[in-house]
Amino acid sequence: MTMQKKIGQILLEMGYIDAADIDAVLELQKAENSTRRFGEILMDRGVTEDRIFQALSVQFNIPLLDTKNFPEQLPLEKISYNFLVNNLILPVEIKENLLTVAIGDPTNSDGITSLKASYGCDVSLFLARKSDILHQLEQLYGSRSAVMQRLIEDVTEDDVTDSDLPDEVSHLRDLAQEKGIIQLVNVIIENAVKDRASDIHIEPGDMKVSVRYRVDGVLHEKEVLPIRMYSAVSSRVKLLSQMNIAERRLPQDGRMNMTAFGRVLDIRVSTLPTIYGESIVMRLLDKESSFLTLEQLGFDEMLLGIYADTIKKPYGMLLITGPTGSGKSTTLYASLDEINSPEKKIITIEEPVEYLMQGINQIQVRPKIGLTFASGLRHIVRQDPDVIMVGEIRDLETAGIAVHAALTGHLLFSTLHTNDAAGALARLMDMGVENYLVSSTLLCVIAQRLVRRICMQCKEKYVLSEDLFKKLGLDMHEGWLGRGCENCSGTGYRGRIGIFEVLQITDEIRELIMKRATIGEIKDAAASLGMRTLREDGVKKVKNGITTIDEVLRVTQVDL
Repeated sequence: MTMQKKIGQILLEMGYIDAADIDAVLELQKAENSTRRFGEILMDRGVTEDRIFQALSVQFNIPLLDTKNFPEQLPLEKISYNFLVNNLILPVEIKENLLTVAIGDPTNSDGITSLKASYGCDVSLFLARKSDILHQLEQLYGSRSAVMQRLIEDVTEDDVTDSDLPDEVSHLRDLAQEKGIIQLVNVIIENAVKDRASDIHIEPGDMKVSVRYRVDGVLHEKEVLPIRMYSAVSSRVKLLSQMNIAERRLPQDGRMNMTAFGRVLDIRVSTLPTIYGESIVMRLLDKESSFLTLEQLGFDEMLLGIYADTIKKPYGMLLITGPTGSGKSTTLYASLDEINSPEKKIITIEEPVEYLMQGINQIQVRPKIGLTFASGLRHIVRQDPDVIMVGEIRDLETAGIAVHAALTGHLLFSTLHTNDAAGALARLMDMGVENYLVSSTLLCVIAQRLVRRICMQCKEKYVLSEDLFKKLGLDMHEGWLGRGCENCSGTGYRGRIGIFEVLQITDEIRELIMKRATIGEIKDAAASLGMRTLREDGVKKVKNGITTIDEVLRVTQVDL
């Protein structure tokens, strides 16, 4: 290959740039002390990749190749994916001891020499756009299983083998910083983001490591790693999460920040020792995601009318109940977003702060230095807030301060772990809160669950069994389900929505609280006053074609 003219001169002669462009690029290279190539800077200034490659073709006397004309089978068996990407090289075909190769960088003589040695034949070069080569490689290698398999194969036994080194911490740190392990952990997180997963579970067994993603509330096994890689993978996750990488006997908690596909992720990490190693769970939180409205969460017109009026009251306490992962925090954020305004001072204390909210003062619980829900709440009330949100009421001390805040002119939001709305009343009194305080401060209790939405791309009707629709009280004989498609990854569901039980604390309910009525008596009274139970709200969403009966049964534990 002989270079006859500089690329700037060629582009000038082609009429694609003028002399001023050449001077500007040269000045920029000098000012930045830049190693970037002339053509790369021109593309930043608006010259198209096509024009740059036309000029390179002339400069190096190499014909251009359109990658649309590539054959279906490419001779890739003798070369690795990483080599092809790093060198921007793509073997196209072999005929009569001549290898046709598409290259994106004609100056890469080392890569071409290595290619000749690998195939042991002559090479015929063609110039192709970098973007076309990378796209073709993505098409060829881009399937999840292929990517994971390639990464696993690239990590050698020596890279991940435990040893009895005296300095164990140093050895684990070295394992965590192997290039192949770094790429593998990054791909696991990126795949989870692609799948819309909320959690990643990395679980060692006796022969393999299972990687499962929780998508729309349900776990799916997506990857399987060799057991030999576990120490290196766990060390990498712990290093990123600022945990003690040598501690394997005790549970640990940590967090990391990563960027994937333009999204800034806050990842909470938990480790738990098991007989085969540490189970690792990573909760993915997108701090820059927009807040869902109450309507988007699943509040219909009736529920919204009740709840929207309640959250605009000047003082009192609102509780949201449900198990872990039922969307309580999301409902709290949507509620605060609904009433957030410059005229109100809103302070939250959370563990952790899951989403950043403009105009709201958010506090992160730090038990190690004594900043607990109770201690933080005690100081919050001295900050003259209008609205307070406490992430969770866990003990009598926090409950007592929360009740006091609600009694002294503050609107307070919090959560409890109970199965239904009426159970929250009993839970507070079991903690030691006097019944008259519960009666006088509580405004509303919401119990909620999350059900999966039917995929709109593959939604279809089916006939319900007579026994099923009678027991559920349905007035229809047909339901909806998703048959499974690419849009929903074959599950039949995409996204989730809440089902709710909204218990208003009316005068009748207050009287029952004062009498220390049973949960059953309170539920019966609330039903007679028009409260829709979790099951009834779920059935309503089944009728509206939003979710399926199976989903309602899964989260409400209806006995059929």
